[in-house]
Order: sequence, then structure tokens, then C-alpha cells
Amino acid sequence: MATRTDAPTRREQILKEAARLFAERGFHGVGVDEIGAAVGISGPGLYRHFAGKDAMLAELLVGISGQLLTGGKHCVADVGGSPERVLDALIQGHIDFALDDRSLITLHDRELDRLRDSDRKLVRQLQRQYVEIWVDVVRKVYPDLAENAARVAVHAVFGLLNSTPHLSRRDALSSRAAMAELLHRLARGAFAAAAE
Repeated sequence: MATRTDAPTRREQILKEAARLFAERGFHGVGVDEIGAAVGISGPGLYRHFAGKDAMLAELLVGISGQLLTGGKHCVADVGGSPERVLDALIQGHIDFALDDRSLITLHDRELDRLRDSDRKLVRQLQRQYVEIWVDVVRKVYPDLAENAARVAVHAVFGLLNSTPHLSRRDALSSRAAMAELLHRLARGAFAAAAE
């Protein structure tokens, strides 16, 4: 996935701090004043950027689902070469998300049901499309793997990669690179095992 080099906007700063606070204390455990204080503005000042906490939560969860889908589509379109390379790029993109956006994983696990029905349905729709990108690529790498088995394997790999918030420390291994390498090997191993 592409890495931005420019400074985050105020809106992005608010979302980042809201995600962190919501993940730490739960959606209802955080007030707009606390989110505002975390980014150096008054709580009511947040209303210039968002209609309220519900809007922040929706943008966070719909936004990350959309970003993952877009990243997956770019992997398929831009990586080129063998399906193996595309699968490796998909895995690496999801690992980057899992290591860099742990609060969003926690937030999704705990707070998805708090979204309005329309936003929750949109999140699920985006996620299904993302899964199907993976299923297609996995089946190209492992052509004997049945479609349903590939889908189960993709969900299992997501569970593996999305378990990073449960690590005892952010640097549970010697470095981020070591953690990313281990997660990559585990993901590829899971797909290979599913295809046996």
C-alpha cells in the first residue's frame, strides 16, 4: 500500500486520535472533549470537522475497509508477474495495515455494531470485495484449492494477521521487519497447508 509522505491534515489527526482513544477505552468511554484535547483543539471545535463521534467511527471503519480494498486492487493491477508475486504483495499490504493500524483492528472488533445499518452494510460489502480479490489470487497460486476452501483460508489468514493487537508488546520481536517477515511466512504457510 502506498505510504504518504506529506503531513496529516487536521481531520486525519482527529481520526487517528479518535481511533486510538476508542480502541483504548471503548467508543462510549471517550468524549469529544478528550479527542479534541488530544489534537489540541476544543471538543466543540471537532464539530467543524465531524458531525459527532458516530461520524468519526463511521469514517474510520468505512475508510479502512475502502483503503484495504483499493490497496488490494492496486496489488492485482500494478504488481504484475506471477500470481505468487501478487499474493506476496497482498500479504505484505495487509501486514503493513495489521502492524501500523492496530487500533483500527481493535475498533472494528469492538465497535462495528455501533455503526448505522447503512454504514455497517457498506463496511461488510467492501470487506467481501477485498476477500474475493484474495480468493481469486490464492486460487491462481493453488489451482487445486476449491473456492470455498480458499475463502476459508483467506479468512483464517486475516485472523492470523489481525491478531497483532493481542501481542503483549508492540515490539514483541526484535523489530518490525522481523515481525513482518514472521507474519508473511505464517500466512504463506497457512495457504500452502490449505492446499495440501
